[in-house]
Amino acid sequence: MIPFIDFKASYKLEQKAIDFAIKKVLNSGIYILGNEVKSFESEFSKYIGSKYAVSCASGTDALFLTLKALGIKTGDEVITQANSALPTACAISMAGAKPVFLDINPNSFGINHKLIEKIITKKTKAVIAVHLYGIPFYIKNFLSVIKKHNLHLIEDCAQAHGTEYHGKKAGSFGFAGCFSFYPTKNLGAIGDGGIITTNNKNLANKIKLLREYGQKRKNYSIIPGYNSRLDELQAAILRTRLKILNKNINLRIKKARLYNSLLKNLPIITPQEQKSTKNSYHLYVIRTKDRNNLKTYLKSKGIETMIHYPYPIHLQTLYKHLYYKKNSLPYTEKASKEILSLPLYPELPDNKIILISKEIKRFFNR
Repeated sequence: MIPFIDFKASYKLEQKAIDFAIKKVLNSGIYILGNEVKSFESEFSKYIGSKYAVSCASGTDALFLTLKALGIKTGDEVITQANSALPTACAISMAGAKPVFLDINPNSFGINHKLIEKIITKKTKAVIAVHLYGIPFYIKNFLSVIKKHNLHLIEDCAQAHGTEYHGKKAGSFGFAGCFSFYPTKNLGAIGDGGIITTNNKNLANKIKLLREYGQKRKNYSIIPGYNSRLDELQAAILRTRLKILNKNINLRIKKARLYNSLLKNLPIITPQEQKSTKNSYHLYVIRTKDRNNLKTYLKSKGIETMIHYPYPIHLQTLYKHLYYKKNSLPYTEKASKEILSLPLYPELPDNKIILISKEIKRFFNR
């Protein structure tokens, strides 16, 4: 059995550092919004290259709190893509706004900047663009459109820890960058968590208020707020893992390139790397028209794969009221039928990648 991800393997390698971090917090007697959170926020903002970083309870909350801090409300529209995880759109709905879905670039999984001006209205307030699978979207093209229409660009960086575009990290380009620390992420907690990066001091301060009941000081709220805090234990664990993040990303890149070399000349599309970008390979996603049969075959051989994501958000029952029909976002819908995520994580042995690749070759050469 080759699992899609192996949490035990990563813990074994990091056990000493993680156990020390946990013990340190337990001995401190401070479990919420203490020095570990403050230190992690400072270290993460430095890593990304942003002036500020404000942590919260999850990646979903990172998006939601950002939208609320920007004043997004009922009647507003926020443009995003439909080939992402549900939280990207759900955060918009949680803020009371309407998600407006845009198709992806036919040559990538990123939102299509060439189509965006066609759906901008007077109600459009922001755009949430996703660095899906660790692949940066065409940021330069988006920034010009955003500036022209005076919109806020929010980077969904849930899968993009360490992703780069022209030498700058994802999360440092938009008005805000929203990250998740769900355990599967390149930088994952042993639980949940999120963070918002920004260069805008007012936004950072507003999010700090919103994440803890709107309190300016303890027991005194000045605005309606929420309970969305990263706890000290997770912050301490993330601090230890941040130190080895670049090392782990380089391992992901190395293993992805091994896949690429082994899967040549097959009827599949492998991830393409661009000179101006750095794909952090949160996921290694291939495309093939025979996706379902390949997935079934690999399962029979003990190889676990996943589909990120099988159901385009605009066609799900949740958004039936928006009246999107099949083929309304053709490239998004086509991709959802062809994508398959293969196992890829820093601890995955190269011989397992060779084995997986051999089985894929056997499938197509039957």
